[in-house]
Amino acid sequence: MTTAAVFDIIGIIAFAFSGAIVGIIKRMDIFGITVLAVLTAVGGGILRDVLVGVIPPTTLVHPYGFILSIITSLFVCFLFETVKFSRKGKRIIAIVYNISDTLGLASFTVTGAVTGLTLYPESSIILPVTLGLITAIGGGIFRDILAHRVPVVLKTDFYAFASILGGILIVCLWEPLGSAIASWCCFLFVTLLRVLAIRYGWQLHHPRPRHIYFKL
Repeated sequence: MTTAAVFDIIGIIAFAFSGAIVGIIKRMDIFGITVLAVLTAVGGGILRDVLVGVIPPTTLVHPYGFILSIITSLFVCFLFETVKFSRKGKRIIAIVYNISDTLGLASFTVTGAVTGLTLYPESSIILPVTLGLITAIGGGIFRDILAHRVPVVLKTDFYAFASILGGILIVCLWEPLGSAIASWCCFLFVTLLRVLAIRYGWQLHHPRPRHIYFKL
């Protein structure tokens, strides 16, 4: 199994987990929860494949992503029905959600960037970084829109920014260190950055008007 395939599996499971949790919190039925989990897990990858001309998208040709997503969503549903969560348990759920979302972001940043570096090795840095970003945040945007939430990428700490920095890192390390080491360095870097951002409440700058209140 290749390094990219390992990160693809990690990302699919992690994002399916986060999608299923959002579906349960929004009180969807089991079909809605599964749809949200699947779309979160494979949506970014499908969008990436369409952009680079991989038609039909890999997920539709090799449907293990759908299968893993469905299994993960059913497992989460079973867990929520059989385990009694206290107030402390709800805090644990929030922590697990952040962990799964972080692992998905880091994993798909790697797989997206690797796709660009593999298919178009002579391209500029913009292509692999952009593909890594789209793969990492695409599914989460679909999830949040369907769940009637402002997409996390537009409001929460170093989310997309972490993916961009990770994409730049893997491109810089690709030639000198090789694909496997560069991929792991990117994964660990994005994961660490997100964990630190959550732990210390790091935020990008939010512009605020002076002396006047805007309401649209």
